[in-house]
Amino acid sequence: MLLKKYTSDWIENFIDLKNEIDKSLIGLKYRIEHVGSTSVPGLDSKNIIDIDIIYESESEFNKIKAGLIEIGYYHNGNQGIEQREVFKRIGKTSDPTLDKISHHLYVCPSESKALERHLLSRDYLRKNDWARLEYQEMKYELADKAAQDKKRYAELKELKVNDFIDSIIEKEREDLYKNLEQPILQT
Repeated sequence: MLLKKYTSDWIENFIDLKNEIDKSLIGLKYRIEHVGSTSVPGLDSKNIIDIDIIYESESEFNKIKAGLIEIGYYHNGNQGIEQREVFKRIGKTSDPTLDKISHHLYVCPSESKALERHLLSRDYLRKNDWARLEYQEMKYELADKAAQDKKRYAELKELKVNDFIDSIIEKEREDLYKNLEQPILQT
């Protein structure tokens, strides 16, 4: 089965991956976020943890890259998405955590549109059950249509899901702006 029922193991897997990655980036300025479907409680997903490493200054990117290479990743470019660099495992070095837990690793500047998309969609799905359930239903329909084929599923998802994600991102932006516009009450 392509999609798995939600499990809190995904949070633990993220924490384990983050802890291993942190060891290679000591002294650098960055933060790590759990993004994608596995970061949304209650959302069924493919069993792959999506991780964004976020940096402020361009000078930090090369240091992060060097740290990741040292623990067995290689830089696979941006794969057609600006301001989102992809890192994959080489297979030459072995790590019981990094090699055992399926994950996608991205490195993004803090002003990245791809990063903003990841964070806003994640946050909206976490706060809105109706959106999470609609997204989950859409994913199951696409998995069935793709006959549980990963590659075909990814193609179908790319076509259909983008509009849905765009709409919830816009709703999350609206919610954020509403909260900023509300006056602060003094007691």
